[in-house]
Amino acid sequence: MVAKLNREVRTLLALRPSTPGQLHRFVHRVLGLNVPREAMSAGHAPPFAYLCDAFFEAGEPGLDRVAPESTTFGDCVVWANRGGGKTMLGAAATLLDMVFKPGVQVRILGGSLEQSSKMFEHLVTLFDRPGLRGVLAGVPTQRRVATVHGSVVQVLAQSQRSVRGVRVHKLRCDEVEEFDPEVWQAAQLVTRSGWCGEGAHRVWVNGRVEALSTMHRPFGMMSRLTRGADDASTPDTVFRWNWVDVVERCPAERVCETCVLWSDCRGRAKQASGFMQIDDLIRQWHRTSADTWTAEMACHRPKRRDSVYPNFSVSRHVVEPTDDEPTLAVGGMDFGLRSPTVMLWARVVGEGESAVVHVVDEYIETGRTLSEHLAAIEQQTKAAAGARPVWLGVDPAGRQRNSHTGLTDVALLKREGYGVRTMRSTIREGIERIRRRLDRNTLRIAPRCVRLIEAMQAYHFDADRLANNEPVKDGPDHACDALRYMIINLERGSGAVAVRQWA
Repeated sequence: MVAKLNREVRTLLALRPSTPGQLHRFVHRVLGLNVPREAMSAGHAPPFAYLCDAFFEAGEPGLDRVAPESTTFGDCVVWANRGGGKTMLGAAATLLDMVFKPGVQVRILGGSLEQSSKMFEHLVTLFDRPGLRGVLAGVPTQRRVATVHGSVVQVLAQSQRSVRGVRVHKLRCDEVEEFDPEVWQAAQLVTRSGWCGEGAHRVWVNGRVEALSTMHRPFGMMSRLTRGADDASTPDTVFRWNWVDVVERCPAERVCETCVLWSDCRGRAKQASGFMQIDDLIRQWHRTSADTWTAEMACHRPKRRDSVYPNFSVSRHVVEPTDDEPTLAVGGMDFGLRSPTVMLWARVVGEGESAVVHVVDEYIETGRTLSEHLAAIEQQTKAAAGARPVWLGVDPAGRQRNSHTGLTDVALLKREGYGVRTMRSTIREGIERIRRRLDRNTLRIAPRCVRLIEAMQAYHFDADRLANNEPVKDGPDHACDALRYMIINLERGSGAVAVRQWA
């Protein structure tokens, strides 16, 4: 039996797969991996689609990708559940590159050296399969493995020194959620495209960065990548799957309606063909909180534990403005020098605590003087935002004089004809007022306010300092501060607010 398998392996090794069917046969017969070819969840991609995308350098037509509108072959991100096989698939993609693209150079970079080693260990284990040992040039070390035809894979540490100076064809990044943002940025410069192999085995290899991870932080790296942030380091294609897409076929005798997995599954496991055992999933469901399961197994959204606004919902609070006649047009502003200057326009419909505040437009820019910002804001008011705000709620610190101009930011606003309100309050009070409006659905945001919407989801407390009630100032705070100044100044006559810590 082993001799027969070895003959089959030699046959499959001799011919580079040229179709998804041939690739699937190699992965199944030679590597012994069961990689689902069909997604069970709407909008998701099967794990095999990632392998095809990683292997076929020109992009294989007909693949069921999450982003089929992508017309250029480039980087990708894999967002998958815990135990969903992403690290093993990264190792399989690496082995396929090494075997069929002679001379390819691949590096593995994890959120930690331990995480990098996990993918590398899977790779070495795969090379232990019958018929594959002879492909290797010597015994693998702890951080390096090479083939007889010059393909090399090495493990990189999560550091600037480890990443800088590297020039390779492929960089596979495992558990990107744990990456240092500066290391991630440096990693974008390590890849290069080029020809590998000679003669009939010559193949073009695209320089490519792959990001594989779960997502458990609303303010983390994966959240930014999968939201399609306006960033050159954002991958072109997203492959997403959860436990339903990789679960084994559920036995016909199991009763769906009484199963704890029903809310995610809805009976789809009866047609599944994956590898995660149902009994293991049921035990994990009982061990974890709903928040953890939703984030790390169902892949619906990140954990909200450290979010400043865990009650913010895109489906509930992001709506187009209505035709109702506004009672008042107001604005909120956060001044920035190196950080962004933010301006929000809002319409208030109704009066008192039941009044609905609808943020209808945003301006978020850096690298300008306040006078230049105000000129751009005035143009945007005329072009899109509609009515000029009756007043702007701003940071009380704006009353301090600028050492260069001798004027305060508030004075410049007033000189331009704006009414200005600078009511002092604690950050906690402002956050609580916004939370209360979110609970009562009296704060809404127009879909065009993309960066404010992202900020409301990403604004967070320090996960490592549970006693600290001050939100982290790492980007989303600017838009959220502008909103807070506006709400505080709108409600200054509405009475006291009971401040509590969000659980």
